[in-house]
Amino acid sequence: MINVEFKSIIELVKAFPDQQTCINHLEQLRWNGNVISPFDPTSKVYKCAGNKYKCKNSGKYFNVCTGTLFDNTKIDLQKWFMAIYLITAHKKGISSLQLSRDLDVTQKTAWFMNHRIRNCFGIENDPTEELEGIIEADETFVGGKNKNRHANKKAENSQGRSYKDKTPVLGLVSRGGELKAMVVPDTKAETIQPIVEQVVKYNSDIITDEWCGYEGLNTKYCHIIINHAGGQFANEWASTNRIEGFWASLKRGVIGIYHFMSKKHMQKYVDEFVFRYNTIPFSGSTRLNHLLKNSNRKLTYQTLIAK
Repeated sequence: MINVEFKSIIELVKAFPDQQTCINHLEQLRWNGNVISPFDPTSKVYKCAGNKYKCKNSGKYFNVCTGTLFDNTKIDLQKWFMAIYLITAHKKGISSLQLSRDLDVTQKTAWFMNHRIRNCFGIENDPTEELEGIIEADETFVGGKNKNRHANKKAENSQGRSYKDKTPVLGLVSRGGELKAMVVPDTKAETIQPIVEQVVKYNSDIITDEWCGYEGLNTKYCHIIINHAGGQFANEWASTNRIEGFWASLKRGVIGIYHFMSKKHMQKYVDEFVFRYNTIPFSGSTRLNHLLKNSNRKLTYQTLIAK
């Protein structure tokens, strides 16, 4: 089942017609015939009835969903597979209301499914993996515009780079490579430069705008500055068009689909858009399998709603 290809939701349903087919596919992806206990990877495992297994060392029972985004779910895996496909296939994402209608579940259930899946998107946004070559770096602010707010919801002195009503996000993209983006407390040099040094390989070419937060990068990188304030948008081959294109996609998702992203969950939303960007060359089935292989991130409802 691993190599099954599908290009539409109808083909996905045909490929995974029932719960058992989905379980078999998950087991093949995660274990490939060598079942590993989530409680003790070194333990011997006994196969039991009902797709369950028993860990000899701990004495605990488990199945292929234990410790994953599907842990303790009452929703059929077929609907989970459909949800993953829909979320990853839609360029701007899909709202919980639309997902609830598509899957015939409540809006609350769809919202929780959305966040559980989104919790696994961070696999494509690992800040410990270095980017190299030619890197574009830029920052943006996610949040509503003051002029569009009702009078009693306007925030004073919130123009420009104010953090009162907007959340700053730093992004770095490698030419022909991957993109990383992370929520940051501010865009000061002491905040963003350590992140750049962690994510970008030493001596790489890095292209930024004229923001003062990038001053001093030339000591570790070949730093090329595009003076946007002076009307410059490219310097021969150098520009920040790729990362700015990503910001446009992210903000179209905010405006057109989600309408609002809380600061609490902002990084998860950013991870979602990074995942889609980094898996653009993937087919729908490859993208689904990529997420399923890395679905060992459990998220409980109480953790999700905790302040």
